[in-house]
Amino acid sequence: MTNTVPSQTVPSTISDVERDTGVAKETLRVWERRYDFPRPLRDPNGERVYPIEQVHKLRLVKRLIDLGFRPGKVIQYSAAELQALSGKAAGSGQDPAAPAPELQGYLDLCKSHQMEALRRKLSQALLMMGLKSFVTELVGPLTTLVGDAWASGQLATFEEHLYTESLTVVMRSAIFAMPQANGNHVNAPRILLTTLPQERHGLGLLMAEAMCVAEGAHCISLGVQTPLLDIVDAARVQRVDIIALSFSVAMNPRQVLDGLAELQVRLAGAAELWAGGGNAALKRRRPPYVRVFGLADVAGAIAAWRARHAALAVG
Repeated sequence: MTNTVPSQTVPSTISDVERDTGVAKETLRVWERRYDFPRPLRDPNGERVYPIEQVHKLRLVKRLIDLGFRPGKVIQYSAAELQALSGKAAGSGQDPAAPAPELQGYLDLCKSHQMEALRRKLSQALLMMGLKSFVTELVGPLTTLVGDAWASGQLATFEEHLYTESLTVVMRSAIFAMPQANGNHVNAPRILLTTLPQERHGLGLLMAEAMCVAEGAHCISLGVQTPLLDIVDAARVQRVDIIALSFSVAMNPRQVLDGLAELQVRLAGAAELWAGGGNAALKRRRPPYVRVFGLADVAGAIAAWRARHAALAVG
């Protein structure tokens, strides 16, 4: 008997699941045949659709794969077992459901939809910590926590979006308040920040922009999901020194590598390629022509660029 989707549910299509989890459609079909999971239902047209519980589990499976696990080892575990294993594998040493005390208040405000209070609390922390410490010591860990809560189903998608929008408001205000470097200054690298078309997550990009501005770079942000040829055109017109790209764990690693390779060819050495984020492609198979940095590495990376640039000018 073929399972069909009940009329009262709104499950995800296979394209939705690929976009939300970073697991390719072809991989989902292979897992279905090989491991008997996921177990999609069928819509009235016979197309695969996935209940939300299966999508939550797939997010956890993908996270463990990014941490080095084989799918066949973890895919038969329950969602609770996967969540516990994810916490141990990430080296947290604590229950994923019990965030660090200093972050708990932010998460509680997000869960209770007190977004004005959340923005106030974030703004106060920014004033006390300064932009760079705010990004590396608070926003980075908090965003990881929010992502973990979303992946495990503890935070609804709309709540994760509320957090993203609230943080974006605070971060944008802080970036605009920073003195912008003169784009023609010889010591200020011109950095174009964006993501490839398949990457819709923008918080990593925003954090990178904040760190670059704080280090005196001239930043040009295109936002997320910029077509590859448009990135190349913008880099040429804006005469940028660096193209900085952000890649979340949700993006398919093959798409990451293919996109970076095409950019490298089309740029023909006109600009450096920098990348950051939690995507597995940047950890296990980083291309030699891409400089990969964490947020805490941005200051050193820009200092190194200035040193290289000064050496070339002297030479």
